[in-house]
Amino acid sequence: MNRDADAPTRMHGRVLICAGSDSGGGAGIQADIKAVTALCGFASTALTALTAQNTEGVHGIHEVPLAFVAQQIRVVLSDIGADCVKTGMLHSEGVIRTVVEALDAAAPGVPLIVDPVMVAKGGHKLLDPAALGALKAEMLPRASLVTPNIPEATLLTGLEIRDVDDMRRAADLLLRLGPDAVLLKGGHMQGDELTDLLATPDGAEVFTSRRLTTRHTHGTGCSMASAIAAGIAQGLELSVAVARARGYVYTAILTAPGFGKGHGPLNHAHTVRAGA
Repeated sequence: MNRDADAPTRMHGRVLICAGSDSGGGAGIQADIKAVTALCGFASTALTALTAQNTEGVHGIHEVPLAFVAQQIRVVLSDIGADCVKTGMLHSEGVIRTVVEALDAAAPGVPLIVDPVMVAKGGHKLLDPAALGALKAEMLPRASLVTPNIPEATLLTGLEIRDVDDMRRAADLLLRLGPDAVLLKGGHMQGDELTDLLATPDGAEVFTSRRLTTRHTHGTGCSMASAIAAGIAQGLELSVAVARARGYVYTAILTAPGFGKGHGPLNHAHTVRAGA
């Protein structure tokens, strides 16, 4: 194996991922598993929905029964356990409450990374508008970290976000909803430089990198949140986990394989050398 110098050299750090499946493999549970594994973590899953999806969009959604969502969480945690939990596509009020109740019962005190997935890269809505209140009132207060992009932060706060000052204001509003920390991702803003803002009640840290102009960005949000979750599960401090995840995703975009006619997937396996 050929890995980044700061990456772990053995599998450790258990991450339970509660999210939807992407049949195209670029986002959702598939991207989550790839990112956690590529950073030497162990990924287990609780599927919340199945999507018929490719790089051009979401063509169908099949909901997983709520009792089965809860059962997946319960049996995984009762045996394998988790050092961190990451949520992705929680498409309805019912599934949000089911996941919250199951985690409260089976994983009290385990760090929770919430990626508030609302809209697919191709524009398909992945969150029932009626579920927004449950996300804000029941999921975010339990979160160790919430990782919205600009459109998601706008929906959660009602604030138009045009620059870094707006990002700071939006992050402050999000912190008032109860999470321990907010990573507001600036990929939807304009400019040659991409800025992400990590905010806690103690202050904010700005991360910047060169913007990559490419259509191959499908699954960046899922991959970023899961890469952070792997770091937290492995005992990294939050800022260090964010920095490592940003570097991982940046290289995954830079070396994307170019598959598909639309928003193509990342190269999640860039930490692995074939034939090793």
